[in-house]
Amino acid sequence: MQLHKIIASVAGIGYIKGGGTLAALLYCIIWFFLPASFSSGYWQVVIGALITVVGVWCSNNVDKVWGKDSSKVVIDEVAGMAIALLFVPHHIIFLLCGLILFRFFDIAKPFGVRQMEKWPKGWGVMGDDILAGVYSLAVLHLIVFFWPVHT
Repeated sequence: MQLHKIIASVAGIGYIKGGGTLAALLYCIIWFFLPASFSSGYWQVVIGALITVVGVWCSNNVDKVWGKDSSKVVIDEVAGMAIALLFVPHHIIFLLCGLILFRFFDIAKPFGVRQMEKWPKGWGVMGDDILAGVYSLAVLHLIVFFWPVHT
């Protein structure tokens, strides 16, 4: 069970106040320091899917101990952030826009995001952040498309 707690809390970040934002920020930092070719490659999809599957599995297990959708579970924010940055040009401006958009959609929970929490067990924990990531991805790609200069 300990491994599930470590993964679900992203190495203990979930125990810190504001852990969701910190976990999303951690993914952003990792994404930024990866080679620029990563942001246009399909490795992002594989990594995002892997984070999601592992997140569902771990959330199912810690749900029994910590309760339904505990704030200690922040792997969902990492998965959502991974989705939000899919195929986004490797630039600090787009990274910051993605982080702001994702946290907005994750906190405000518009357009069905809140309903995703009603899904059973780990899927409910991960679902709202996955959909928040998808909304962020869509808006962020509009920003990228209309951005006057691509670097």
